[in-house]
Amino acid sequence: MVPEDTIREFVTRIRGAAGPNLESVILFGSAVSGDFHPGLSNLNLFCVLRDCSFAALQALAPVTKWWDQQKQPPPLCMTCKELERSTDVFTIELLDMQQHHRVLFGEDVVQGLRISMHVHRVQVEYELREKLILLRQQILLASGNNSRLWDLLLHAVPSFGTLFRHALIALGNSSQPRRREAVEVLAKQVGFDPSAIQQTLDVREHKTDRKKIDINELAARYLAAIEKVTAAVDEALDSDASVQV
Repeated sequence: MVPEDTIREFVTRIRGAAGPNLESVILFGSAVSGDFHPGLSNLNLFCVLRDCSFAALQALAPVTKWWDQQKQPPPLCMTCKELERSTDVFTIELLDMQQHHRVLFGEDVVQGLRISMHVHRVQVEYELREKLILLRQQILLASGNNSRLWDLLLHAVPSFGTLFRHALIALGNSSQPRRREAVEVLAKQVGFDPSAIQQTLDVREHKTDRKKIDINELAARYLAAIEKVTAAVDEALDSDASVQV
């Protein structure tokens, strides 16, 4: 299901364009975690460069434009030092990458990163709270417009799926389940109805016809699930802080 030929072609092109400036190319995200769906999922690439200056990036522009024509997002580019200094601000992203990645060229620069799990828990709550507030704003705007409400829930569900998996980690579960499994495990641990998240994923993956679903009733359960998870992570943070004191 993952287009390996396209990935190999990118590596060949980026090595030719970057030359000795390229230290590592890493594939991460759904293409490695097992949640890849053709036509829906992206091929996420991380390029570690010795120099990320304007001139260095311009040398990679033709490859990136070709990659964009493959309907894929531009690669993330950082230096090794930037990566090492980013573990306190990108804990979710780097922990994800650390747990699910494949080295396509060069050294494995993410496996040895040291990530603070307390900082991770703070970031998980921040991301949940921020996205919950934004979701409420958009629900207000989508009121009475079923199509807009569907677009909102479908667009947001991959991000919430990722955050639910990280909420599990923040709550002490390191089993690393895939997205749907994480929703079910978290629902049992926290105590919420996971059906709205699963139904939205079904619609997104073209497994269910959304015309058969009451969108307003679904949205109510969807919102309630996110509120429950956010509160659980918040309470865990309070508990963690009291222990540290």
